[in-house]
Amino acid sequence: MPEKIRLIHTLKGWIFYLILAVTLIPIAAAVIICAPFSSNTSFSIAKWWAQFMLNVAKGVCGLNWQEKGFEHFPSDGSAVLVMSKHQSAWEAFWMFARLPAKMSFVYKRELHFIPVFGQALATLGMTAINRSKGGKAFEQFLYQGKRAIEKGRWIVLFPEGTRTLPGTVNHYKTGGARFAEQTGIPIIPVALDSGRFWPRNAIGKRPGTITVSIGPKIETAGRTFEAIQNDLVTWIEAEMRVISPESYS
Repeated sequence: MPEKIRLIHTLKGWIFYLILAVTLIPIAAAVIICAPFSSNTSFSIAKWWAQFMLNVAKGVCGLNWQEKGFEHFPSDGSAVLVMSKHQSAWEAFWMFARLPAKMSFVYKRELHFIPVFGQALATLGMTAINRSKGGKAFEQFLYQGKRAIEKGRWIVLFPEGTRTLPGTVNHYKTGGARFAEQTGIPIIPVALDSGRFWPRNAIGKRPGTITVSIGPKIETAGRTFEAIQNDLVTWIEAEMRVISPESYS
């Protein structure tokens, strides 16, 4: 990539992060203030901001997106476990903005220690897990996840646990599949290629169109977590090679 273009991408990246920083604190404060009076209002504020940041990424950095298989999301709002590939922070904005139901992200509890932002996350009813608890972390996930489902939330998690580079596969953790085994709620798998345009540990973003592919429902009732996990990994990794073949060549 020519140095001039790289510098332009970096400058646009800084503009994106400046807008994020300037808007994050007032939005988080609004979420916290509204939470005691209306959780729906708090969530709507967060959802609006996520859509706003998607639009900023599109307008400033040239990051557009296309969606495949959106019809696989339940139209009746019934509970599902959304399990997605994770390549960048972009998909967190997309999940918040585009999922057609209130959702509960599964994330590490340490995010709650970030001033204001962490408090806002806590008030939004997310699923925070203390990873230092080892095996008990799954018990936390099971308990909090069931409560979220009872409140009509969709559970959202990244089964590889961390961001992956394009064309690579991290170890898929089994917590999501075990949760599905014990609750019987179906899984909606998601493949995406945001990492091609939103490089890890880089300010600059490459303009282009991110593909988000939503797969058909994976039924889990009466099945073992091993079988569930196999279906999940098989679909996501096969679909990754469909939407981003150049990353695997």
